[in-house]
Amino acid sequence: MENVSEELRFLIERHSRGGSTTTAIPRVGLLRAERTTEPTAGMTELVICLVLQGAKAITCGENILHYGAGSYFVASVEVPVFGRISEASRQKPFLGVGFSFDARNIADLLIEMPDVRDPEFLCGLGVSPSDPQLEEAFLRMMRLFDRPNEISVMAPMIEREILFRLLQGPQGAKLRQIAQIDGRQSQVRRALAWIRENFTESFKVEDLARMTGMSVSVFHRHFKAATTMTPIQYQKRFRLHEARRLLLETPGDATRIAFAVGYESASQFSREYGRLFGLPPARDASRLRAKAIAPVTSGDPMMR
Repeated sequence: MENVSEELRFLIERHSRGGSTTTAIPRVGLLRAERTTEPTAGMTELVICLVLQGAKAITCGENILHYGAGSYFVASVEVPVFGRISEASRQKPFLGVGFSFDARNIADLLIEMPDVRDPEFLCGLGVSPSDPQLEEAFLRMMRLFDRPNEISVMAPMIEREILFRLLQGPQGAKLRQIAQIDGRQSQVRRALAWIRENFTESFKVEDLARMTGMSVSVFHRHFKAATTMTPIQYQKRFRLHEARRLLLETPGDATRIAFAVGYESASQFSREYGRLFGLPPARDASRLRAKAIAPVTSGDPMMR
């Protein structure tokens, strides 16, 4: 096991350019950081992030997930979070590999696996210890960096093994929910997508529940279980993250941006922005620009 982990660390060090590194293997990214970081805002993708060295913390709503060497993080819903490298140094940098899920590949694999009864209410984020079989599959995938001519043939087969190992593990229910179009979490994701696409508009929870084919009470319970937030809290959090992105990409009047993301009161926007990010909008944007910290990706293959 240690030999596998050691080779994985070596390959990440060898092929990472620092920060977040995309690779020639589809949906596989590397992360290397030599220092701890401040919490950075972003949206989770449907992804696994396996950590080989160092540690990270993810804050979603009031919940904080810690994961480090020998563990992995899985996200099966797109939610606003804060990510922070909590353990890293020049001598022992944070090292991780991220792998984005393809729902079709999971669905194809599930056809050949026995049905499993999953919990009714499921959180969309989770952390678990890795195991030798999973790390060995990741190692075979990453060895393809040095054999690029084999990627098109071998990577899909190794991806299938990685998905199989995850489906059999403690986070398997999350992957099954990604693939099941009529699953409760997939229905919640449909509502999440609508909120993100129409984040400046007001809505009624009854309309979202109707969109997903659930009663209001059942929808509310599944939404809160998956995201740790209510629909209104999710919209508010997404608006503030979008406002932060706009402040950095197109610096300007905070009042104008407040109205652009759906707020009707600039003072309410400023209060809620400061409560979430720790500083008023203009000061926060100036601080981030001075430090050249990207607020959306956080240099992390699991966030955008």
